[in-house]
Amino acid sequence: MPRILLPLGLLSILLSGAIFGFFYAWVCSTMWGLDAADPRTAIAAMQAMNGSVRNAVFAPAFFGTGPMLLLTAGLALGAGQRRAALWFLAGGVLYSAGGMLLTMTVNVPMNEALGQTPVPDDIAAARAIWADYSPRWQVYNTIRTVVCGVTLALAAIGFRALR
Repeated sequence: MPRILLPLGLLSILLSGAIFGFFYAWVCSTMWGLDAADPRTAIAAMQAMNGSVRNAVFAPAFFGTGPMLLLTAGLALGAGQRRAALWFLAGGVLYSAGGMLLTMTVNVPMNEALGQTPVPDDIAAARAIWADYSPRWQVYNTIRTVVCGVTLALAAIGFRALR
């Protein structure tokens, strides 16, 4: 086995775990907290968080997970590690479609639309905006969280399959 496969396998697990943890935190605390807040505060807070997430700390996990899993799969296949390669490949394809693509086609457009929405002074208007945004956003966030959890499991199984 090439020496690079173990570090790449570990990096695949690390990136998968990082993005899973990021999305999971939104599921089990962030959105519940925002839903419990004054909707004007929730809208402003979500706008601020969405504005700050595009950074060098977030980028490797979000943009690097799929390519790292696919790279690890390719190198594992080239090293005759077919079983491990299939697990990493499955994780890479799953994350690319259900994590990254879903985020880019659903959650990001919703975030951008909310970001263009002025926070109303009227609480009823803010409540209507938040009620239109939060439940739908959370459904898709839960889907990508589950996808990323499965991706993490696939990366771990792939790593275990390396010989």
